[in-house]
Amino acid sequence: MTTAALVGVFGVAGALLRFGIDSWFAHHSSIRSVRADGHAGGRSALHWPWATLVVNVAGCFIIGLAHGLTGRLGLGAEWQAGLATGLAGGLTTFSSWTTATIRLLSEARFGSAALNVAVNLGLGFAAAAAGIALAA
Repeated sequence: MTTAALVGVFGVAGALLRFGIDSWFAHHSSIRSVRADGHAGGRSALHWPWATLVVNVAGCFIIGLAHGLTGRLGLGAEWQAGLATGLAGGLTTFSSWTTATIRLLSEARFGSAALNVAVNLGLGFAAAAAGIALAA
């Protein structure tokens, strides 16, 4: 029962944090790339999934940190589940990452799609390793 409660409370916190980060990026994207869209010389903004990158890398760091800190601080497995499954799980988004990558591919932005995959994986691994190292 304690584990479920911690996962639920931390999950709500993670989801709200993700919503806040998504909202911030939606309202503060002052630098946008543009391209000609081929319709009467118009231009359309190109997107880059910055918010998704930030939440996924932060989630990897949180899971790495939780992995090391809970044992080191003598906290039970329910706290690791709360932080990793709840907080990081509510914060991160695999589905948005893959959907953003598919969107980039559908726009024939193959380099951007490959970069999105490589950056998310590379920074995600580095963040998880940093979290584990910091907790050691």
